Amino acid sequence: MVPRYARPAMVAIWEPEAKFRIWFEIEAHATEKLGELGVVPKSAAKALWDWWATNPVIDVAAIDAIEAVTKHDVIAFLTWVAEQVGDEARFMHQGMTSSDVLDTTLAVQLARASDILLTDLDELLAALKRRAEEHKYTPTIGRSHGIHAEPTTFGLKLAQAYAEFARCRARLVAAREEIATCAISGAVGTFANIDPSVEEHVAEKLGLQPETVSTQVIPRDRHAMYFSVLAVIASSMERLAVEIRHLQRTEVLEAEEYFSPGQKGSSAMPHKRNPVLTENLTGQARMIRSYAMPALENVALWHERDISHSSVERYIGPDATIALDFSLARLTGVVDKLLIYPERMQKNLDRMGGLVHSQRVLLALTQAGISREDAYALVQRNAMKVWESDGALSLLDLLKADPQVAAALTPEQLEEKFDLGYHFAQVDRVFQRVFG
Repeated sequence: MVPRYARPAMVAIWEPEAKFRIWFEIEAHATEKLGELGVVPKSAAKALWDWWATNPVIDVAAIDAIEAVTKHDVIAFLTWVAEQVGDEARFMHQGMTSSDVLDTTLAVQLARASDILLTDLDELLAALKRRAEEHKYTPTIGRSHGIHAEPTTFGLKLAQAYAEFARCRARLVAAREEIATCAISGAVGTFANIDPSVEEHVAEKLGLQPETVSTQVIPRDRHAMYFSVLAVIASSMERLAVEIRHLQRTEVLEAEEYFSPGQKGSSAMPHKRNPVLTENLTGQARMIRSYAMPALENVALWHERDISHSSVERYIGPDATIALDFSLARLTGVVDKLLIYPERMQKNLDRMGGLVHSQRVLLALTQAGISREDAYALVQRNAMKVWESDGALSLLDLLKADPQVAAALTPEQLEEKFDLGYHFAQVDRVFQRVFG
């Protein structure tokens, strides 16, 4: 975790004290149910919860000191709790294994992280919707291969991003549900020394679902899916960031990141206004995607369990969620304050002498009885003259002067094919699909 790219609420989920508090709750809830079953005295759970009610400080340093001797984190924690609670603490962890605690805790942390990320996505979606509606009919040029294609609107660009992030949100909801899984099933998942009702009780108390069948661990396909979803969200984030970066290029300059008072773009060149936030988001996306691969590799563990996944998850759990939380918040800020230049969009639309209307002329010629191949050749030979003049010539003027084109279409018919508004007739319908 890099503090520069971290926000407090998400960081707090992964702090050692927060982890140990979840560990305690798992152990105490399990002891509570074991007491109901008569496996341990009911007084054991009472002693645990009575101590917990004092809101004790979790002495992370003391637990770490014990672990330095035991070389086992869960045993170190249980030893420290026993020192605080007393004799009744010996009934903790009855029939359980360390992974019951570790895997269930990771599920709680990832579920809580998901809740923050879902809020982040909601805020991003709200910003995208607001800006999309603001520029619903702002004309701009659509590009394919980076080359002028046909007119679109800036609102449609943002509506596309909204729809994509809405899908991202749905995926994260599903991933959260899949990852929020509890396993309290013992050494190899057979419940040999602990009743399945203990797992059900702990799961209910922590807002989880019992794992269908565990080994010693929760199967890592769940985690692989979760981190893959985060990677997809990061890729969608980068897609929008790259679009903004492109639009901010000097030669385009249809939109740019907000440039705050006192901000400086370059140590050498005072004129610079660089897309530093969206460039940063591209880098963040690369990192978040990189965490998906080790999560996928964690699926194949030896037999009922090994610990090759453990060190990996100590990295990717905090790092992926913290980085994505920061990045989504940053992207929301970019969208919310994005400077948009409709006049420059119109200037770029007009820049190539009407080439963006070539398809409408092509279709009109075919409807006038000319074969598609011949119609394509007629339009293309005039369009290439405009292209080679760098927009100095007018496609409409050249078409009117072309005898073969003029024989099929009147000047009025040709002029109608250069109507910009024609391209926006279905904008309402698309917005209805996106926003309802």
